[in-house]
Amino acid sequence: MKNTFSKRLGSMLKVDFKRLFLSRSFYIIVAASLLAPILILVMTTMMDGSVSVNPQTGEETVIEGFDNVWQIIGSVSDPNASASGDMSAMSMDIVSMCNINMLYFAIAALVCIFVADDFRSGYAKNLFTVRAKKTDYVASKTLMLTFGASMMILAFFVGSLVGGAVSGLSFEMIGFNAGNLVLCVLSKMVLVSVFVPIYLIMSVVAKQKLWMSILLSMMVGMFLFMMIPMLTPLNATLGNALICAVGGVGFGFGLGAISNLVLKKTSLV
Repeated sequence: MKNTFSKRLGSMLKVDFKRLFLSRSFYIIVAASLLAPILILVMTTMMDGSVSVNPQTGEETVIEGFDNVWQIIGSVSDPNASASGDMSAMSMDIVSMCNINMLYFAIAALVCIFVADDFRSGYAKNLFTVRAKKTDYVASKTLMLTFGASMMILAFFVGSLVGGAVSGLSFEMIGFNAGNLVLCVLSKMVLVSVFVPIYLIMSVVAKQKLWMSILLSMMVGMFLFMMIPMLTPLNATLGNALICAVGGVGFGFGLGAISNLVLKKTSLV
């Protein structure tokens, strides 16, 4: 019986998902994604309205927390903002920094840890020597880690609901509805398929050097960070989800081919 790509990929996916669900690191990262919004919302609510004074200048700064739960998920896009030159949405305050979009940097840790472990343990070298092709490895890792990253996004969303309830923040939806919220979260989960292939390239370049793969991933991820709120606003539509999906497919195939080339042209140790 011919050993087709689909059969090889299916076999590889079974192994990768089994390793994922048996990995302690995966559960630690997902648990951290769940707890992070709870701590952020509770702490910022406690500090909301407090005043800090600069001892040198005497200047007072009022700490402003979240007005509602949904701010930690995203913001409502204003179609007239770009036309009017309004850049207020890009202000570097606590609301714009401590939100779900920062999780895309944590996804780099997920990808890099799993790939580095493959090379450190000798699993990757043994895998390629015995039966697997590098194309199968890249495709399987991309799909498996995209699933894992999506679970991080979902865990953060659940944690946001819990944190909002604990801190007593408003759940009022202004400028969007429940359907938009679902599409927003879905878009963010789909958008990870753009970032995972990028982090995978950095990981196969660095191989067992975990620190290097994380550093490279963070540096490259910073260039794409500003597109996250634009593509996944709270008032997201089906179009946003489709754009993220198309981008994910394009990045998956294009960058996957580069990852495959890197594995072929470099040493596996």
